[in-house]
Amino acid sequence: MATAPDRPVDGGMPTEALIIHVVVSKFCDSLPLYRQAQMLARQGVTLDRSTLANWVGRACWWLMPLYELVLSTVLASPKVFADDTTLPVLDPGRGQTKLGRLWCYAVDDRPWNGPGHPMAAYVYSEDRKNERPAGHLAQFRGVMQVDGYDGFKRLAENRSDASVTLAFCWVHMRRYFHTFFVSTKSPLAAEVLAKIRELYIIEAEIRGHPAEHRREIRQQRSRPIVEALHDWLQVQVGRVPAFFDLAKAIRYTIRHWPGLVVFLDDGRVEMDTNVVERAIRPHTLIRKNALFAGSDGGARHWALAMTLIQTAKLNGVDPMAWLTDVLERTVSGRTKTHELYKLLPWNWAAANASKPAELAA
Repeated sequence: MATAPDRPVDGGMPTEALIIHVVVSKFCDSLPLYRQAQMLARQGVTLDRSTLANWVGRACWWLMPLYELVLSTVLASPKVFADDTTLPVLDPGRGQTKLGRLWCYAVDDRPWNGPGHPMAAYVYSEDRKNERPAGHLAQFRGVMQVDGYDGFKRLAENRSDASVTLAFCWVHMRRYFHTFFVSTKSPLAAEVLAKIRELYIIEAEIRGHPAEHRREIRQQRSRPIVEALHDWLQVQVGRVPAFFDLAKAIRYTIRHWPGLVVFLDDGRVEMDTNVVERAIRPHTLIRKNALFAGSDGGARHWALAMTLIQTAKLNGVDPMAWLTDVLERTVSGRTKTHELYKLLPWNWAAANASKPAELAA
């Protein structure tokens, strides 16, 4: 008797398509498992939430090699956006949740018409210690676009070979001045906001152009604005009372100035970290609906599913169709480990682009 083919869930009956439907519904459409169980019950299908959670865990187990490939591909890029956000996780024995962290590392070369494909990879950790990003980025070499988090600064400082360059975010810097302006209508804060607006007008004009062209335009038009702003800030920092929030904003800007001006000399660099901020936004909606992850293991599954789904969406690939096919191929053994690169969203989409035409013929 021939050996029975592998199933995605040992001894279970759900198909790959059904399991991926549960995963995508939760991590793409923000439907927690308890809501999915209620929706199924209305159709006469009784499935406990723990059963659905087991399906999600099994799917993530099968998809782990592909997740690791996406993560390593992101971190092999010469320019990465990085940020983190909170993820509440149940803490057994305490009757409450603990605050874990979800780190997001993103790549998007489209603003400078680069060759890479857009990707977003997430990694879960139980805390926000500096060694967390240091461990994730141990092999990284290049430019990191980040906010002012101390862990990223320590990472760059600890590299004796200067292999990591930090490019700081103008949006984070602007936020301090904007907050002060909204509450006080300060003309000094308005002056800074006006200068930043001029820079973003230039950025809008050169978006999608090659990196060298962007660098040339920035040298010609943006650099004079930036240098004038720096001189103005140096003068104002001694005039504004130190306890004013405006003075704190000015000191923050001057302190981060070397990283804020990186974009002037490198056309690949953006002025802000909006790429990774956009990648984190879907997680916040899922977090709001689901409230928390059930365990550290569940939080890691959360990171894996978000990585694959968001990367598919960034490349215009339907997560449901892609992950269903990937899971079928993985469970059946049709795609070997050394062929996993063929299942990356952009490669999978290219390979399947002609199938509908072939079927029609």
